[in-house]
Amino acid sequence: MTVEQPDPLRSETKDEREEKKTRPTGVADFPDFAKRRKSFWSLQASPEEIQIELTRKLLHLLIAFVPTLLSFSREWTIAALAAGTSAYALFEYLRMHGKRVPLVSSITEKAARKRDSGKFVKGPITLGLGALCSVLLFSPEAASIAIYILAFGDGFSSLVGKTIGHIKLPLTRGKSLEGSITCFALSFLSALLVSWRPGPALVIALCSTVTEAWPTKDWDNIILPLMAGLTATLFGI
Repeated sequence: MTVEQPDPLRSETKDEREEKKTRPTGVADFPDFAKRRKSFWSLQASPEEIQIELTRKLLHLLIAFVPTLLSFSREWTIAALAAGTSAYALFEYLRMHGKRVPLVSSITEKAARKRDSGKFVKGPITLGLGALCSVLLFSPEAASIAIYILAFGDGFSSLVGKTIGHIKLPLTRGKSLEGSITCFALSFLSALLVSWRPGPALVIALCSTVTEAWPTKDWDNIILPLMAGLTATLFGI
């Protein structure tokens, strides 16, 4: 039995044209739309990379406790940050020379990105230095804003960017629009909840978002809080 194949050159009949006119708009494109929607919400990183990023950001968020300590004692906060940063630097030096420190070395390895494999992981050091510089240079309120933005704005923007960040920004070496929007929103909330001044909080968030988007790798842990704290200081916070 021979099956008649449709002729691709055949003109549409009148009935076919009428059926096409009455068909609901977008019905033919529905599969493509669903495919694009599925692609938009698909993860941008592998499960292993996401787990590493979650571990990194959980540790990153610990810096958010610094403003609470600062509200009790500036001196003790400075001492704690200096001691913690120095201790980690020593532990990491020992790890690089084959002498593992219980718990610390294991956590460092689990939180290290692929680019840091086999290298000295400096992220926790720059994180501690960024918070320490903020406490030393700015008022308690400005320092708190800077550290909260470092903890939440920078922390969650990276996580969002690496999971569902599809729209890449130019000149940022892979930073995403979704991550920058997250950074702006959380930076604005951080500044607003400390200062209760919407105008300055908006400017602080904008400056922080631009700074975070700049491709500075782990050095943004220092540059970002300094920019946020400086902007807050210029507003008299």
